[in-house]
Amino acid sequence: MSIRDIRISHHRLPLDPPFPAAWDTRPRRFFGATVVRVEDSEGRVGIGSGDPMHGLHDYLELFLGRDPLALARHAEVLSNIGFHAGRPWALDVALWDLAGRIDGRAAWQMAGGRGSSIGCYASSGVHRSPEVMADMARHIHAQGLPAMKIRFGRATLAEDFAVLERVRAAVGDNLTLMVDCNQGWRMPWDTQPPWVYEKALEVARELERHDVYWMEEPLHRGDYAGMTRLRRDTRLAIAGGEMTREWHEFQTLLERDCLDVYQPDAVCSLGMTHLRALAEQVVDAGCIFTPHTWGNGIGLIANAHLTAGSVGTDFIELPYDPPEWTPERRDFPLSTPVRPDENGHLQLGDAPGLGLVLDEETLAQTRVMP
Repeated sequence: MSIRDIRISHHRLPLDPPFPAAWDTRPRRFFGATVVRVEDSEGRVGIGSGDPMHGLHDYLELFLGRDPLALARHAEVLSNIGFHAGRPWALDVALWDLAGRIDGRAAWQMAGGRGSSIGCYASSGVHRSPEVMADMARHIHAQGLPAMKIRFGRATLAEDFAVLERVRAAVGDNLTLMVDCNQGWRMPWDTQPPWVYEKALEVARELERHDVYWMEEPLHRGDYAGMTRLRRDTRLAIAGGEMTREWHEFQTLLERDCLDVYQPDAVCSLGMTHLRALAEQVVDAGCIFTPHTWGNGIGLIANAHLTAGSVGTDFIELPYDPPEWTPERRDFPLSTPVRPDENGHLQLGDAPGLGLVLDEETLAQTRVMP
């Protein structure tokens, strides 16, 4: 048994209306998805999705002909590739899916078997008015979801605070609220400087007043001293790490007590293999592991399996902000969009691997050259 083929395809779904992502100064008129398929010598295929993985084609020979079940070996090679090329971690996800299909085990069982379901929180992505955000919060509560994340970054902090105040008034204690400050990284064309500690603390004080659970990415991802200080000086939980790339960076975050909530995404940072080990470190340190996941449903389900099966958590991120961001748009590569049940949980089931089926017709219609 060996890896016979690796195929990478790129897809682009037109967005009408556009998606004005809160963290992007340019409204998005297309949603891109990269799909990787790994086929073994018996014809079984594992799937993954994530970043475009620029440059990975130059290294595929390092996997062809190898044992598909050698996940630890493959993860080390991918770590090396990640230094030389773009984020390659969708391939790690596809290898996990293939290994599960070979062994007849669901990915959550491969990750440790702790549980087969996991709660979700609704993650908003659009800057809306206080009234509309309040209506959205009521809708989210009615859907059975226990928590909601609000994006800051409007023209003024006063506008952001007005939204938070209106949402809290609308739902009371029925929803746990989190705030994403989006200061950890920028899009290539966005040259705004990140907040400094003093501004982050000013915002934290207002968030405390509204009983916010966590404050996400309040500082640049490399401001270790600022995160340590902010964590000490506020009663809020400090969250981050969604785009942190390397193992040693996470070790620094842990050693310097920078975060309460660690959010690495398996398709962006380290893959499922290494994140399983990191999740255990995070929990052993008395912190929370709950992945970021703002790609499509393949990455969402990969993070759900990884977390539910290894260390568990109260909830993980569910991108949901209709009408611009619906499950159908988010999960266009899949035959069935990923949805939580009436209690706000993703039920992962016992199907081998990730248990997902691609929508080949839609993928054919949306395929583009890289």
